[in-house]
This record gives sequence, C-alpha cells and structure tokens, in this order.
Amino acid sequence: MAATSSTHTPITQEKVHKAKMSIENFYANLINQYEEREDRYRRLEETMNADGLSDQEKLEKRHLHAAKETEYLRLKRVKMSADDFEPLKVIGRGAFGEVRLVQKRDTGHIYAMKILRKEDMLLREQVAHARAERDVLVEADHTWTVKMFYSFQDARNLYLIMEFLPGGDLMTLLIQKEIFSEDMTQFYVAETAQAIESIHRLGFIHRDIKPDNLLLDAKGHIKLSDFGLCTGLKKAHRTEFYRDIQSMRAQDFTATPADSKRRAETWKRNRRALAYSTVGTPDYIAPEVFKQFGYNNKADWWSLGVIMYEMLIGYPPFCAENPQETFRKVMNYRETLVFPPEIPISNVAKDLVLKFCTDADRRLGSLDDIRNHSFFLGVDWNHIRDRPAAYQPRIKSIDDTSNFDDFPDVDLKLPSPAKDTEVQVHDWLFINYTYKRFDGLTAKPKLKMSAPLTSSSSTN
Repeated sequence: MAATSSTHTPITQEKVHKAKMSIENFYANLINQYEEREDRYRRLEETMNADGLSDQEKLEKRHLHAAKETEYLRLKRVKMSADDFEPLKVIGRGAFGEVRLVQKRDTGHIYAMKILRKEDMLLREQVAHARAERDVLVEADHTWTVKMFYSFQDARNLYLIMEFLPGGDLMTLLIQKEIFSEDMTQFYVAETAQAIESIHRLGFIHRDIKPDNLLLDAKGHIKLSDFGLCTGLKKAHRTEFYRDIQSMRAQDFTATPADSKRRAETWKRNRRALAYSTVGTPDYIAPEVFKQFGYNNKADWWSLGVIMYEMLIGYPPFCAENPQETFRKVMNYRETLVFPPEIPISNVAKDLVLKFCTDADRRLGSLDDIRNHSFFLGVDWNHIRDRPAAYQPRIKSIDDTSNFDDFPDVDLKLPSPAKDTEVQVHDWLFINYTYKRFDGLTAKPKLKMSAPLTSSSSTN
C-alpha cells in the first residue's frame, strides 16, 4: 500500500518541504528576473522618447543597455561575501544583529550592511520576518523606501546591503527637537503618508510604522525601512503577551501639566533603549492588530496618527511605564487619547490625529482621503520631494555618521562563518536568499572614503 503523508518520517517531510521551497523560489526568481528585465527596457524606451533622441542615438543607447544586461548576468554568477566590503563603523544594533557602515572594496561605494544572525532567527522564530524583509526590499524599488542592492548569506549570517541614508532617523530628530512646529509636522506626515501608500500599492501592510523606521536622506527627506513585519507579528505584538491584562479597564487619564511634563521626560529617557530591545514598544500599533484578526492596511494609518501626536506633543499618546500598560491604553484609546491643555495645537491638527486614531471602519483609509484633509492645505503633493525638507541634516561627507548613535569599543571583525549545528540542520530555510540589483552591479566605481557631499553626490 502506498505510504500516506502521515507515515512519512520527519526527515522525509523536511526533504519534501526543502524540495518544494527550492522549486517555488527558483521559478519565482525566474519570473521576477524576466519582469525586471522587461521593466528596465520599457523605462529605457520611455526615457529615450521623452528626451527626443534620434533613431541613431536610440540604437546606440540600446546597444549600451544590452551590454549592461550581459555584464549583469555575468556578475550575478559571482559569489558575494562579507569580505567584499570593508567595515567602517557600527551605526545600529538590535536584538538579532547590527547595522554597519561599509565600503565596497572594488567600487568604493558606501552602503549600510544589515547583519542578521541565523541562529537567532531560528531560535526566536524570526525566519519568516527575515525572508519578508528581503522580499519586500526586492519589490519596493522606488523613491519612498530604502533601496537594497544586494542580499547574501554565509554559514552564520544573513546580509542586506542597502543605501546608506546619512540623515539618521525620525526618532533621533524627535529626541533632539522634542516638539515639531505644525509646519514641520505637516511636511513629515505628508512624506510619511506617501511612503506608506507606496507599500500599500504593492499589496503589503507594513505593520511596524514608527519613528525608528523612518530614515532621513542627506537632504532631510523621508524613506521607509525595516519591513520584517510585512508578513507577521513579533511575539510582543501578539495577544498572548498581554492575556492577563485584557480584562483591565482604563483608569482616570485626565492629563495635567505636571503629568504631561513627566511623561515627556520619561519617554525621552527610555526611548533609545526601547529601540534596541527585543520586546520593543507597542505604542504605535493599532488596536485591531493586537486582536490579530480583521485588520487591513488602515492599521498603518493609525500608526501615522500616533507619530503625528508625538511630533506635536513630545511623546506618543499611549506611552507608559511598561508595554502592558501601553497596551491597555491603546485598547481603551477612547478614554486615553487626550491632548494636554498646556501644549497649544490647532483644532485642524487635533482633528487629523483623531481621524487616524479611531476605529478602523471610521479611519482615513487612503492617501486621497489624507490629501483632502484641511491640515494639508497648500501642500504640493506631487513635488514635495523636490522642495527643501523641513529639516536639513548636517552632512559633511558621504560616510558621515554623526546623525547615528556611537557604539564604542566594537570589534568590526566578523566571526569566522563556522556552522552552528542547529543552523546547519535548518539552513535550507534560507534557500535562495541571494539577490543582486541591476543598478548595483552595473554602477561605475566611485571615489574612496570621505568624499565631500555636494548637491550631486549620493551614497550609491
């Protein structure tokens, strides 16, 4: 009698899963490569037509493009490793790895290298999140998201090579400024809304919109990053984490000037530590996401409302001494979302926050809805990225890290990629992680180290 799936041994089942995953990824990559190649050719033709080139000039451009495509195919076959990049400095650290400023040895290009430890991915059930981030970064190739050029792996780590954005992040700017003016708030909420919408158009829900994940480029404009939750939730975002306190009701949340000042000071003191913790903060998460059912991309607009409140008031509306208390406040937002009377903000600004932070079926649900709100009166949405940003970071060179935290006494040498037993057994879960972007491999070499940043300079 033929064996049924229930009689298969665990080893056999794992082999089946591995084969299935390998085949699915192979054909998905094949289709993606074809679509990317067709898209590059289409953009070339559109650009040539827009520039009014002659037939001879078009022919020369096509020949040059074909040569680049051939070179791209050749370079894709070359195995990439961490040794291809010179480590310069650690600029970020999290529960599962770190981010480094690096320089590609053969071209001199400056990048941000995100390193994720495979062992931690396996032990803490983060494999799906690591895969999600890589996959979204492949698809999200546009102005409003951080650009990934390469992804690869060795026996110990996963690597994401992304554009380096020297302006730091919105969290750092909020800590420095404490409170934004309404004009500054208008600018950054408008840019963040467009960044969120760009992800929604691809069919994704970000689920982790917060100031830490809003990066600033050299000119102070927003780019969205960290897509690890686009297909799932961290343990700290699940209802089980808060099961014992679900029945608790809100207490008296009437704000007083003394309470407002204390909350601002506590938030500022603890904010940086929360960014690097494994638990993180639930301050920006919509109530329906905690329930884990029936939510859609409107959950990201709730998060934007919380960020807008923080810009105007100096701390998010549901901040508390611990995540459980924050969760309780979020779930009882009708009583806890209050505006401190001693901080003057316009009624139109309050109205927008309340239209973001409300029940999902009443919440603003699209970029068009947001654009039409009177808080954005006078905003040139189509050219907002072309105008000067509300804040101009001080950038001295293409490898300037002054807008990032310092991590002194860090050993930049990576451990040898010796296989951990647990990683070795489950390494197939990371199959087909490698990716190389066309304009990363075909870019020309650049000046080495600390080149002055001019208006035409970039980091890739």
